[in-house]
This record gives sequence, structure tokens and C-alpha cells, in this order.
Amino acid sequence: MINIEGLCVISGGFKLSDINLRVERGEHVALMGRTGQGKTTILEAICGLRAIAGGRIIMGNKDITHQPPAERGIGYVPQDLALFSTKTVRAHLEFALKLRGWDKQRRQARGEEVATWLGIERLLDRRVTTLSGGEAQRTAMGRALSFEPDVLLLDEPMSALDDTTRKELHAVIRTVRERTKVTTLHVTHNQSEAAALADRVLVLNSEGIQPFNSSPP
Repeated sequence: MINIEGLCVISGGFKLSDINLRVERGEHVALMGRTGQGKTTILEAICGLRAIAGGRIIMGNKDITHQPPAERGIGYVPQDLALFSTKTVRAHLEFALKLRGWDKQRRQARGEEVATWLGIERLLDRRVTTLSGGEAQRTAMGRALSFEPDVLLLDEPMSALDDTTRKELHAVIRTVRERTKVTTLHVTHNQSEAAALADRVLVLNSEGIQPFNSSPP
């Protein structure tokens, strides 16, 4: 569960204030809104990558507002994916596990398990520079899911993909959700994507976060 209470973020001339949002345990919520409204800022604040000026962030029953990012138990797929060009798919899937002290055999087994879920097991020894857009997206998602996070944050996960690949990724995300029951907050501009994947669709505008209706945000 994610509960944001009165979140305020100030960055230069940009200000995001009095943001309230609740995502129930196991729920998939899509967040829409115009470019520049602060959707990515909200994700970064939840992750601990953005300093906040006020408010609280609760995950489960724990206040994580001032916790270091690595201690929050959150998987994050940023819009640019942030993959390491010199590393293989396998290394990406094992990256978070290595940081958490998993032994080599356990890391390898978990990486291969996640790769199978995502349909990228044949790519494990490929470098990410050789991947297609959809393969790279699956790799980034696998890295975020590898350590069994409580919460998954997705920032425009399919914005650069063609329609066919996007639909394939929809199926992958549904499979991941069925297997993990992970609580998911998903930023997107695509209404059909939000409708296909989310239990609830919200919109961020000048008045804060509101339930989404059929009119464009």
C-alpha cells in the first residue's frame, strides 16, 4: 500500500503542493496528466530520489518519508530505463540482488526465473545495447522486480514502443501482476493503456490528483 499525505516538492521554479494519493495493497493505479504537471516528480519522491518540502509518504504501515532509497523496498522503471550499456541482461536482473548480498547461486536462479516470466530467457547473455525497445523494457522491468519489491513504479513504460510491442508488454505486465500481486503506480499518457491495465485511473492537474473521467486530462 502507498499513502501520500500532503506531499510538497519544490524544485527551482516548479512547485508541487498538497498532493494526496492512496494505492491499496495489490492495486494497479494509472496516473495521467499533462506534461510538466509533476507525475514523474511524484514517483521520484516515493522512491526517495527527490527531496520533499512537506508531507508524508507511507508504505504499508511504515513512514518512509526520510528513508534512504535502497531501504524502501520499491522497484522503479524510469522512462529512460537507466540500463547499463556495458552489462548483460543477466547482470541487470541480478544487480539488485548482488547489492542485497544474495549468493551467486541464488542470484542466478532468481534472475532466470524472472527472465522466464518476462520471455527474455534467451537474451540473458546479451548486452543491452543489442536489444530491441521491447526487450530493453522487459529487462528494466525484470531488474525492478528481481528483489521482490512491495511496490512497483512505472514511468511511461511503453511510450517509445510501437503498437504491437506495446500490446505484448500489456500481456507481460498482466502476467507479472498475477504472479507477484505487487502494488503498482503507473504513469502514462495513453488512455487505452491505462484502461487496459489499471484497476483505477487518476489524473494530476492544477487541483491535485482527481478521479479520471473520459475527457482528456
